[in-house]
This record gives sequence, C-alpha cells and structure tokens, in this order.
Amino acid sequence: MTKRIVVTGIGATSALGGTAPENWANLLAGVSGTHTLTHEWIEQYQIPVTFAAEASVRPEEVLPRHEAKRLDPSTQFALIAAREAWEDAGAPDIAPERLGIDWATGIGGVWTLLDAWDTLREKGPRRVMPLTVPMLMPNAGAGNLSLHFNAKAFARTVVSACASSTESIANAYEHLQDGLADVVIAGGAESAIHPITMASFASAQALSRRNDDPEHASRPGAIDRDGFVMGEGGAALVLETEEHAKARGAKIYAYLVGGGVSADSYHITGNDPEGAGAARAVEQALAQAGATPDQVTHINAHATSTPVGDPNEYEALKRVFGSRIDEIPVSATKASTGHLLGGTGALEAVYTVLALRDRVAPPTINMTEPDPAVPFKLSGEPQPLGDGPQLAISNSFGFGGHNAVVAFADYPG
Repeated sequence: MTKRIVVTGIGATSALGGTAPENWANLLAGVSGTHTLTHEWIEQYQIPVTFAAEASVRPEEVLPRHEAKRLDPSTQFALIAAREAWEDAGAPDIAPERLGIDWATGIGGVWTLLDAWDTLREKGPRRVMPLTVPMLMPNAGAGNLSLHFNAKAFARTVVSACASSTESIANAYEHLQDGLADVVIAGGAESAIHPITMASFASAQALSRRNDDPEHASRPGAIDRDGFVMGEGGAALVLETEEHAKARGAKIYAYLVGGGVSADSYHITGNDPEGAGAARAVEQALAQAGATPDQVTHINAHATSTPVGDPNEYEALKRVFGSRIDEIPVSATKASTGHLLGGTGALEAVYTVLALRDRVAPPTINMTEPDPAVPFKLSGEPQPLGDGPQLAISNSFGFGGHNAVVAFADYPG
C-alpha cells in the first residue's frame, strides 16, 4: 500500500537569508543575492570571476564557536538548515530508531581539505588537525545530523554533483515508503566558494564573467546569459508519513508525491542535448505520483543560466509536456540565489513547497531578451498558480550525467 508522505518542516540558509521565511520573502521581492567578493584570495590568485552569491548570514553568527570549529562550512550550513526545519516541524517526539537522515553534498569539505594541505606544507604534519578527515568527508553532514538529532534509523549520503540533494529527497520518499523510518530529515548543503573551485569553473567557461554587474549576472533563459553564479548554503525538509504527522498534530505544508532519478551516460560535464535522461526522471517522478503531465501546474527549473544547459532542459521537458510546456508557470530561482551545487535541489524544493502553499510561482529576475530556444513561461514578477489542485516538480541535473526530479502536491488543509 502506498503511503502518503508530507512535508512538516522546512529550513534554509542562502544568499537570500538565514531562514526559510527570509529566503521566501526576498525571493518573491526579486532580490539578487549575488555580490562582488572582498576576499584577499581573489586578487592573490588572480581569480577571473570576482563575484558569487555568498550566504547572507554567516555560520559563525549562528553557531557557537566550540561547535563551528569542529565542522567544515558545508556541515555548518547543514546543521543550521536542519535545526530550523526540525523546530519548524515541532521537534517531533520520535524513537531514534524511527528517525532517518537523507543528506547530500556535491563536493563536501573542500575548505577543510585545502586548509589542511596548506597547513601541512607550511607547518608540518603535527599541526594538521586530528579532526581533518571527519570534517572533510562528504558524509560529515549526514553523520553530524544523525548525532545531533539522535537519528538511528539510518544516515545516508548522496554525492551526485548538482543533482545531489534532489536525489536525497527522492531517496527519503522511498525510505519512508519502505517503512525504514517514520520521519526523515532530507536535504543538502554546500560551501564551495573557494579559490580552487572558482578558478576551475571559470577555466571551464561555466561561470558568468559579468564582474562589472554581478547582481544581474545570472540570467536563466535570457539570450545573453553567459554562465552560472556560484552560491552557497543549505536547505532541509522534515518528511514523514501523513499518518504519523496527523497523529502528533503537525502542521503540513504539502505532499511529497514522488521522485525520479536517471543517468544520461552522455558526457562527464554536459547533459544530453536531446534530454532523454532528464525526461525519464520527470516521467518516473510523475509515475510514482500517479499523475500525468497534464496535471503539473508549476516547475522549478534547474536553469543554471549556462548557454547550453538551459536549452537542453527545455528540450527534455518538451519531451514530457509537449507544447504545453510553454504554458506552465516556470521559475528559475538560481537567478536570485546563485547555484548551490549539491545544496541547490533542496533549496529549490523548499521554494517549490512554499509556491504550492501560497499558490504563486516565484519570479525569475534578470530576464533581458528571452532566448527563442528557451521559451519557458518565465516572469520577472510572481505568477499566480490559480485555484484547483496543484502539482509541481523541481528539477536538478549534475556533472556525471545525474538527473533527479521530485514532485510535490498541495495539501488541502
């Protein structure tokens, strides 16, 4: 028997704010989280891209020093987002063996790893912190959340580039369906605005070069887009069976009705221009939801603002929705937040849940002249979703050919 899975708590920290409500308010207001970086390493290493969407509330402003110093920034963001989501869900009273963690990151503890390497070279092995490996490992987020919340059902980690945290949510759906837990904290976090990643993405011609106009650099769907903007932060959702949520009197945001995961097997960095794999992930999510493409009323697109990626996503969705894709309200929220890599899917899932709650598709800022090859129904203003049942999907596609899609439905509460 298929269980109904609901969202009972959300948390988010990004360039748009340190909490989910701040994120949502600034997203609807059309705020850009992208700014010029002031770090000394920009000039020191002559990084060709001088801007990014750094988290607006720094972890050290939220976490006690004794706690923060034992965690890589990516795990700091994980803990901040998950704590907010847990409190938002009413801090469920649940047996540890029935609480699970499905977490994700794309890169993990890059700051810890490279800081330790610098320490080794400059000061020798005795000065390398003993906690270096537990801090840099990609599963540090899941492990630390398990410790913090006393979650003993499982603590699993997905590392599938920019599809990571969407895949973690899809996995959480299946784990709840399989009865492995009654409540799951799912999401992802990333902190990779680092000289090596900025230099590498710039070298790959993946980043926008609009150093003179950073706030308008990310332009999904625009004909003059020239690359994505690095972002950072984390987001979390508390997911549980509807039966469990109702039994404890929890507020419910939305239903999580399905997820789909596929692989392109096309290119290590580029996605399939025909969109077959991405389309298959959408179809899987809708099949799991028991829904048809005609029922979808909103899409949070992956839409990174790269010249190649945006048209490929359009082609993928056209495979599923046909000409109707031009009529569905689409939001490309990375224009506001930057690209959080492994954390981006969870953040966009939070936005999708709130879009259903408020029946509004958030705006896509920085739209100049639309690209005829990407004729999504994007708007610089919030788009009302109207009356009647709502079904939304959120897409994430990553290096390695990873595709992940999750589907949410409005909760008639």
